[in-house]
Amino acid sequence: MIMQKPDVAAFFDRRTSSVQYVVSDPETGACAIIDPVLDFDEKSGSIATESADVILDYVAARQLHIQWILDTHPHADHFSAAAYLKDKTGAPTAIGEHVVDVQKLWRDTYNLPDFPTDGSQWNHLFSDGEAFCVGNIKATVLFSPGHTLASVTYCIGDCAFVHDTMFMPDSGTARADFPGGSAKSLWSSMQRILSLPDDTRIFVGHDYQPGGREPQWESTVHLQRATNIHLSRCASVSEFVTLREARDKTLPMPKLILHALQININGGRLPEPESNGQRYLRFPLNALGKVAWG
Repeated sequence: MIMQKPDVAAFFDRRTSSVQYVVSDPETGACAIIDPVLDFDEKSGSIATESADVILDYVAARQLHIQWILDTHPHADHFSAAAYLKDKTGAPTAIGEHVVDVQKLWRDTYNLPDFPTDGSQWNHLFSDGEAFCVGNIKATVLFSPGHTLASVTYCIGDCAFVHDTMFMPDSGTARADFPGGSAKSLWSSMQRILSLPDDTRIFVGHDYQPGGREPQWESTVHLQRATNIHLSRCASVSEFVTLREARDKTLPMPKLILHALQININGGRLPEPESNGQRYLRFPLNALGKVAWG
């Protein structure tokens, strides 16, 4: 079977090493935005929309119609621009349905007893195996837990947007030590992704440029299976769990994890202004237990 081939534009955010995507149907001009970044400077507490506005400029220049604004999971290293883009365009937002499990976990961490944990912050919650379309291009959602409880892969035509499940082959796989993470689940999720056709294009959500090379974000199922530095070294789930857990113990937490999760479990919405008109982030101390320091 010949798989449909969407156009994919990638936007690399050097501040967070994140990759944002616009995937579009060349026939209809419909598109989906995947994992957009809302700019945040932790030193000054400043918010900006330059990264998201570049995406809007791209969409406008090509006269594309935004059909979906998608997040693969609640991110721990950048703020989601989903709410900003929805306000600017009216396009619906969506994420995997297990986001409710992440919301419940982090609601308690932030001590937000009145925070709704039903996923109502998004227009749609995708279930595992659910089908949708980008224009005339068929798409499917694969539940891909391990990095988080809620991670999903968007399979759109011949593309799989895997975000933090795996990286480029020379970088390996994602950490699985966040609250709710599991190296065993991550292995199972990667096996599902690697069962896709060999020529499926894999698009990752981060690139940390090992060796100082230029950013990269596209590979294939075949290349990942054959050359991924973690997957090619592990013949079994037990070998992978041992490798992944040993590596995770050495990694400091992302510098924005406590800043970002309170925004991202809320669909990218910023906290409401308080009585003085100012917005505030909550920052729980020692909430993540004993972790490596960066």
